[in-house]
Amino acid sequence: MKLIYCTGNKFKLSLAKRILEPLGIEVEGKKLDIPEIQASSIEEVAKYSSKVASEMLKLSTLKNDSGLVIPALNNFPSAYTKYVEETITENGILKLMEGIENREAYFLEVLAYTELGKESVVFVSKTEGKITNKPEGEYGWSFDKIFIPKGESKPMACFSDDERWKFWADNGYKDMANYLKNTKK
Repeated sequence: MKLIYCTGNKFKLSLAKRILEPLGIEVEGKKLDIPEIQASSIEEVAKYSSKVASEMLKLSTLKNDSGLVIPALNNFPSAYTKYVEETITENGILKLMEGIENREAYFLEVLAYTELGKESVVFVSKTEGKITNKPEGEYGWSFDKIFIPKGESKPMACFSDDERWKFWADNGYKDMANYLKNTKK
C-alpha cells in the first residue's frame, strides 16, 4: 500500500517512513501549498488540511498537524504553536513560564487520513515531557530547545535528527497502519 503524505517537512516525512514502511506502508511525500486555518484545536487544523489536500490531488492523503501543549498555561499554545514560534518564540514561552513550578508539557501530533470524498479519520500521538528553564541545543527548531522529553535530562535540540525521532510517540502512526490494513483488504 502507498500513502501520500502531504508535507514539506523532511523530518516529518523521515519519521513517517521509519515507522510505516516496516509495517508495509510505502510513504511518498508531496509538498502542497495548503492554507492553514486558525482553529482552536490541532485536530480541526489537521482534518481541514487533509481534506483540502485530498480534494486538490484527487487522492487519499495524510496530513499532520502538531502542537506544543502546556497545561500550566491553560494548554497554550496548542493549535497556535506555529504562530507562537514565529512571534514570541521559545523565549516568550519561557517568559510566560517564569515562576511556574509545574513545567509539564507535551507535543500532540494529529495525523488526519482522508479518502477522496470522505471525512477525515484522525490518529493521535502524545509525546510527554517538560519545559526547561533556558534554551539549549543546536538541532531541530525552536521549541526543541526548551522541550525535555520524558525520561531525559536535556532538551530535544541536544539530540541529532537520527536520535531525536526515537523520543516521539509513534502510537498514532501504528494505529493508522492498523486502520489502513484492516479497511484496505
